[in-house]
Amino acid sequence: MGRSRLFDETEVVRSARQVFWELGYEATAVPDLEAATGLNRSSIYHHFDSKRGLFDAAVESYLDDMIRPRLAPLLLAEVAPSALDTYLQGLRRALVDEPTALSQNGCLLLNATGSALGHEAGLQAVISRYLADLRAAVDAGVAAARPELEAAERELRVTTCTGLVFAAMAIVRVDREAAGGMIDAARAAVRAGAGAGPATAAQLRS
Repeated sequence: MGRSRLFDETEVVRSARQVFWELGYEATAVPDLEAATGLNRSSIYHHFDSKRGLFDAAVESYLDDMIRPRLAPLLLAEVAPSALDTYLQGLRRALVDEPTALSQNGCLLLNATGSALGHEAGLQAVISRYLADLRAAVDAGVAAARPELEAAERELRVTTCTGLVFAAMAIVRVDREAAGGMIDAARAAVRAGAGAGPATAAQLRS
């Protein structure tokens, strides 16, 4: 018979996630995970197979706790016209205005692409799905906010907004203000009318 699980897996994975997030996958050692989770090496390997298995669980935890709830209002059957701007404003607060793990450490997934894991098909597939979900959410948000746009114009704004969100999450741990500027630019790209200049950052934050 297998050994019974005597710990809260959700909390263990969240504790491990914070270590991976702060140190990076390659710099995180098993003793770091033991200290954070309260599990010994044998328990970690028994329940998660490996350090990589625990990291994979941490990634899913990151998506479930940090990413999917933000995107959920943009993936409803009926999306509010303000949903995309609300999402972008909330992301800006998390990146720039509040001392969150995201503002301090950047995106857990995008950070991992700079490690040896970035060459692995498994992580690449997770990031591709994340990008597809983000793009679908932004597309729905642009369609709700700007129903008058022609297909080509809508596609351009979706691509611009999605790219700026990704860029902001990648750069935030190096330059928080630059990340905020990218989110402002994403909001402006959605709002701008044909032939009109984008709104200023100050107008967007008002």
